Amino acid sequence: MTELLNQITTLSTADIAAPIGFHADGQHVGLKHKSKDLGWIYSDVMASVAGVFTTNQVQAAPVQLDKKTIRNGQLQAIIVNSGNANAVTSSIGVSHAESMQEFTAQQLNIDTSLVGVASTGIIGKVLPIDKIINGIKKLKIDGDTNGFAHAIMTTDTKEKSITIQSTIQGKIVTMSGVAKGSGMLHPNMATMLGFITTDINIDAKLLQQALSEDVETSFNQITIDGDTSTNDTVLVMANGLAGHKMIENHTAEYEQFKDMLHTVTTALSIAIANDGEGATKLIAVAVNHAQSALDARMVAKKIVGSSLVKTAIFGKDPNWGRIIAAIGASNVDLNPNLIDISINKIAVLVNGAPADFDADTMAEKLEEHDIHIDVDLHAGTESGCAWGSDLTYEYVKINALYTT
Repeated sequence: MTELLNQITTLSTADIAAPIGFHADGQHVGLKHKSKDLGWIYSDVMASVAGVFTTNQVQAAPVQLDKKTIRNGQLQAIIVNSGNANAVTSSIGVSHAESMQEFTAQQLNIDTSLVGVASTGIIGKVLPIDKIINGIKKLKIDGDTNGFAHAIMTTDTKEKSITIQSTIQGKIVTMSGVAKGSGMLHPNMATMLGFITTDINIDAKLLQQALSEDVETSFNQITIDGDTSTNDTVLVMANGLAGHKMIENHTAEYEQFKDMLHTVTTALSIAIANDGEGATKLIAVAVNHAQSALDARMVAKKIVGSSLVKTAIFGKDPNWGRIIAAIGASNVDLNPNLIDISINKIAVLVNGAPADFDADTMAEKLEEHDIHIDVDLHAGTESGCAWGSDLTYEYVKINALYTT
């Protein structure tokens, strides 16, 4: 086991096209005022595919289409636009998503069933399909690979990407991820698009198993504002071109693959939380000694999702009362008299009772960008994490004026 679990190296330059056989491009086609708004990812060969999607009952046309498309377990390209969600657009929205799929397939000379589609932006506006089709003509196979990360952004202030490498069966393997997300984030999942490419050889069924398990501890542990979008999509493509034998379940190689996947999804999750709309702080919550891993995750997410906790962090107020209140509202079985809480390693609650702390030292800690809240439930052996951002005046401004 340990022989195969090689160290994962994070490359200094992230590139969604870094794995062998992948290509990408991003261009401005007129959906947004100036910035890039259309991009694609393409693999030289058909790739195994897995996907997870929003749990919102109102689902955008691309989500509906992708759920059908990936049933065959293979994908070769993904086309993505920003600036328009193509959500709540009736049958015309479905037709436009299909047109994006079909025209991309024509441009790349591949089967229509091998193209995934994703959109993000304003809900309820008809997609300007002519601009999309003309834009697809501008995309290149070996184009601006970094442009793809920018083409999928909406209110994001920075791109979110990572590339890592390891070794499987003596072959160097690469995995890259790119995501967008800044607001309307309360995944299961959120206004979040995530795309992961890898040259690892793994079949679609096992890939789906790994992704479905992983999102429970990564993407689904982000919360910015408690709202769940219509367009959440995460797609993983694995084309197998690294050249090793196919990974099988219950092996060291599979555990290594899961470690790599979790490294990518966690990094993207934290990057999304760190770029919350109008955010000034990253809030990271770790819950330890819970009765179950689910309990730990739910308590962590309840804390980071609390508007009162978020505003306290924005105001640099060590109001731990809001934290313990959020814990108590989590519906997890616990004993309040055993709980410990610390903020940036300063204890504020010990065994359910207030702890004395130096106000000046705490004030200095709350000036930091990263705010770590640690909770010990003293109820079991399991742990979990969640990530989010503070709630600011700027968040209200951004969302009050989003469509105007």
